[in-house]
Amino acid sequence: MHKFTPSRRAVALGLATLLLPVAVQAQGQGPIKIGMQAGITGPAAADGNAAVAAVKIAVERANAAGGIGGRPLELVVHDDQGKPDQAVPLANKMIGDDKVVAVISAGFSAPSRAAAPIFQKAKIPYIAAIAFAPEITKVGDYMFRVTSVGEVQGRAGAMVVGKILGKKKAVVLTIKTDFGKTLVAGFKEAAPKFGVEIVKEYEYGPGDRQFGPLIASIKADNPDVIYATGFYFTGGPLVSQLRAAGLTVPIVGPESFSSQKFIEIAGQAAEGTVITNVIDWGSTKTEVREFLTEFEKRTGGKAEAVAAQAYAAATVLIEAMKAAKSTDPEKIRAALEKTDVDTAIGRLSFNKLHEVRKAFPLSIVRNGAWQANGVVDDMVLLTPPE
Repeated sequence: MHKFTPSRRAVALGLATLLLPVAVQAQGQGPIKIGMQAGITGPAAADGNAAVAAVKIAVERANAAGGIGGRPLELVVHDDQGKPDQAVPLANKMIGDDKVVAVISAGFSAPSRAAAPIFQKAKIPYIAAIAFAPEITKVGDYMFRVTSVGEVQGRAGAMVVGKILGKKKAVVLTIKTDFGKTLVAGFKEAAPKFGVEIVKEYEYGPGDRQFGPLIASIKADNPDVIYATGFYFTGGPLVSQLRAAGLTVPIVGPESFSSQKFIEIAGQAAEGTVITNVIDWGSTKTEVREFLTEFEKRTGGKAEAVAAQAYAAATVLIEAMKAAKSTDPEKIRAALEKTDVDTAIGRLSFNKLHEVRKAFPLSIVRNGAWQANGVVDDMVLLTPPE
């Protein structure tokens, strides 16, 4: 993910309430409070601050257009520090003290999973922007997710390998996290449909940066493609070392490689890496181009997966609130179920479990940058779990 470092332009957040500028303030009516949970300090700080910046753009735009029924939106941001034990009291605070009508979570799986039951019990709509834990939407009918679960993205990866690249002998590398395991589960499920044989599977830890023995074994396997899961800080060294060892076969990965940092770490070795992504870098759609331009203008950095997904979550929520014509959480929830809207990550709708239905744009590294490389839009293949 993109390393977002707050600058003098960035608003100092923390355990605080952020009141966004408004263009319209209905006389005699107060703001409508939306909660936001993110790791704005701690190990997830780069992603958390990027997500907050993205949601701020969406809320400010809504307010400039008149808010909801003439009332402005107020974004209440709380820092979960990437920790489940922080997420629970913050959830209670948003419900009891802040009186929020809905919540956007840019927290990772563990803190989002911890907070979800609290909001479900209070009947407050909760939209997970980046958390992949499958348990979240299973908590109850007030839970929604705008990022595709790992199994769905893994299926898209299998289609890339077998149908788009035409490769048949794959080595699979699994990072030992929930995300990595679910990606590979989806890949293995769909691989036979595209004539892909998995010749060997390997696992590695999130802390691993040296892959010599593993790479030596992969060379002996003689695959014609490698499907590698992980994050930019593991994928960068891995791809660099694979290429240095003389392995020239295509490498396919997930959206979590979609950072310029991945390219910086891997260097020239990154060229040709293909990923299933959340952003269509080649999109000419107004909502995509305007978001990418505005985000870079405000932060000095390019928007990547986390920021785009958080912005999409805010877009979905705001459109649902407009459709509901109410601040009643139950009516907002009902409107969310009917979502069918264009966002910065494509057109989104939800299934009965409130998992997102969406296509996967593909990206490839060319000339030291991520560029558009097609799309996986087989919505049967990409059917989310019910």
